[in-house]
Amino acid sequence: MKKLLTNLSHLAKDKKAWLALVAGLFLTLSYAPYNLWFLTFLSLGALLYCINPLANGKLAAKQSAKYAFLFGLGWFGAGISWVHVSIATFGGMPLIASMSLMVLLCAYLALYPALAAWLTTRLAKGPYSFICWLLAAVATTEYLRGTLLTGFPWLSFGYTQTDSPLNFLAPVIGEFGITQVCVLIAFALYRLTNKDGKPLIASVILLAGLYTIASSAQLQHQDKTIKTVLVQGNIKQHLRFEPSEFWTTMSKYQDMTRLHWNADLIVWPEAAVPELEALSTEYLTGLDSAATFNNTALITGIVDYQYDTRNIFNTLIVLGKKEHDDSEGHYQYLGKNRYQKHQLLPIGEFVPFQDFLRPIAPLFDLPMSSFTRGDEVQNNLRANGLNILPAICYEIAFADLVRGNYRSDSDILFTVSNDAWFGDSHGPHQHMQIARMRALELQRPLIRVTNNGISAVYDPITKSQLAMPQFKADVLEANISLIKGDSIYSQYGNWPVWIVVILLGAVGVLVRVKNNK
Repeated sequence: MKKLLTNLSHLAKDKKAWLALVAGLFLTLSYAPYNLWFLTFLSLGALLYCINPLANGKLAAKQSAKYAFLFGLGWFGAGISWVHVSIATFGGMPLIASMSLMVLLCAYLALYPALAAWLTTRLAKGPYSFICWLLAAVATTEYLRGTLLTGFPWLSFGYTQTDSPLNFLAPVIGEFGITQVCVLIAFALYRLTNKDGKPLIASVILLAGLYTIASSAQLQHQDKTIKTVLVQGNIKQHLRFEPSEFWTTMSKYQDMTRLHWNADLIVWPEAAVPELEALSTEYLTGLDSAATFNNTALITGIVDYQYDTRNIFNTLIVLGKKEHDDSEGHYQYLGKNRYQKHQLLPIGEFVPFQDFLRPIAPLFDLPMSSFTRGDEVQNNLRANGLNILPAICYEIAFADLVRGNYRSDSDILFTVSNDAWFGDSHGPHQHMQIARMRALELQRPLIRVTNNGISAVYDPITKSQLAMPQFKADVLEANISLIKGDSIYSQYGNWPVWIVVILLGAVGVLVRVKNNK
């Protein structure tokens, strides 16, 4: 205990430790809704100052990991504080327990930047070797963060540039590549404090080359414009899965849609129909007939419990016209024109070690927390002659998953969600920012409809967004221009970035070998 108190005392007096923590906290302001994107470079630059790229060896690596861990605590502690809104409101846990759970989550996520800093400082020999190893380490640890334990790729650095001048990079190298560019620019600015302008010159040349590539892409609007209607029901979270409220919710969405059947496409949020699909066939058949009669299509979220297999899927289905030449509705339960969510949300949609965790607190025994995974690769939805690339809620943060279902003839990127879990926090704004990044990467118009906001449409060419207010039952009519052509990212994904990362790692190895001779 005495040794622990001594260590804590030393930490409290360590100015670099405080700087790393504060830099991580301020990084949150780079993301939506604050959008101070330039703070990313300053925050990362402050972390580099703490780490000191000129230091190396076991002691320096240990110190670097400590500072990067504190940076990560600030980064995730402030950045995903909206998770605690959900835990505190619906978790049924004492405040001390819910806060402890948040600390554990943030500490786990902070291990990834700590590992990147440790590896870099341990292996680097000099500032230029440092940046080679740092880019390789950040790429690797961020990949692991988005993969291990089902992955949590939220708050990657690249998302801070969604609405910045650097967003032209998204169709070329994706958010993953932009993350590497953010690290490179921060390093270049840090080296300027040492009167070394070479990294900055290299960064400018790199950006100029990427801008040239981005400008040469043959992507433009088609002549075709579709009229879309987004319906946001604003159903209170505690009422969404109350059986006594099912019909009230279903009637509300039906009534809100009644005056808008003249659209080409109508969209409802995730699980907008709260009744199980197998028990809603009469309701769905009526909607299908109404949509077909009005020459349109309606996409809605619904829960599909399959009694024979006991599988339960978070599902999107299409009602009304599927093709341009459909003349009448043909809704059928378990028809092929549907999408089943693949990337499930831990705790919210499946509970690891459920026999142990479910009895502990309501947080681990939420309604609808036993979903089955859909296939990783699925067909686009077909609605009124349009190919709709779907993603449900949390899935939109997984770039490889979304791109894996992209096709050259995909017309629209469509995502649904229910962010009522997170109240009036910055979580829904970050979620919308992530969705915009996917649209920029794939260069497809985005439609995002949620239970209580943010529901919006976004054009990745004009970079314009039209949204309806949060926390209000509302309908948004929007004309969407379709886009033709494939972005470089949609064709090659993250492979170009990985090739560069591997080459940088090879350079780092060569420098280390040379210096050890």
